[in-house]
Amino acid sequence: MFDSFSTIINMQVAVTNLQKALFKIIQKSQSKQPAYVCVSNVHMCMEVFDSNSFKSVVNQADLVLADGKPISWGQKLLGSAEAEQVRGQDIMNAICELSGIENLNVGFYGGSSDKLLKEVVSKLKKQYPDIQITYTYSPPFRPLKEDEDQQVIQDIKNADVNILFVGIGCPKQEIWMAEHKENLNCVMLGVGAAFDFIAGSKKHAPRWMQKLGLEWLFRLCSEPKRLWKRYLKQNPRFIYHFSKQLIKHKLKARKLERDKPQASN
Repeated sequence: MFDSFSTIINMQVAVTNLQKALFKIIQKSQSKQPAYVCVSNVHMCMEVFDSNSFKSVVNQADLVLADGKPISWGQKLLGSAEAEQVRGQDIMNAICELSGIENLNVGFYGGSSDKLLKEVVSKLKKQYPDIQITYTYSPPFRPLKEDEDQQVIQDIKNADVNILFVGIGCPKQEIWMAEHKENLNCVMLGVGAAFDFIAGSKKHAPRWMQKLGLEWLFRLCSEPKRLWKRYLKQNPRFIYHFSKQLIKHKLKARKLERDKPQASN
């Protein structure tokens, strides 16, 4: 779906911006071609690094967006000056706003409960009165049985969903999207905790913290018991492995510059 990408450690991330990514997602959804979109951050990057099977899931996605500021910074440091951060929440809001205008049916798969999902739908309808929501489902906290999964697939098809927001957390949501791509005719977008943010059960970091790449710190302070192990483990590892990649990139660029034929006078 995307024309160019940069590789951050082992993860291939599209060199794009919000408007370009939005255009491609809408275009794909209107054509009824199955696709899935991953919204990447440091956590996902290191999950890709640690697992070859998950690496295949992410790198075979139709689009991988730089949701985390460190990912977009990494793209720029590696030479993709035009790369921008594309937050999953921002692109989700843009799709919901355009739902009525572009005649897009949207669906929601995930959330911690039916109650939370109803709150999400209620708030989105207030914010975007023309939004076309045709499907919602909060799955149980266990693997679905075969007949249950087949029913989910059929329900999504019957609801004529164009774009399905999948919010069951990384890496679970990316694996789910990859496994269901061939059975659905919509674009699936993995949005992590977006449902909780919309419902108000979790708070967004202030914009100034987002711009400085400190959204992780805000989330850590908000949910220390749940997130401290993730950030303590993954953030230093990301810095280490990306630093190695950046050094190699700089050395290679210098060598190419040295080996360039000198122009004759």
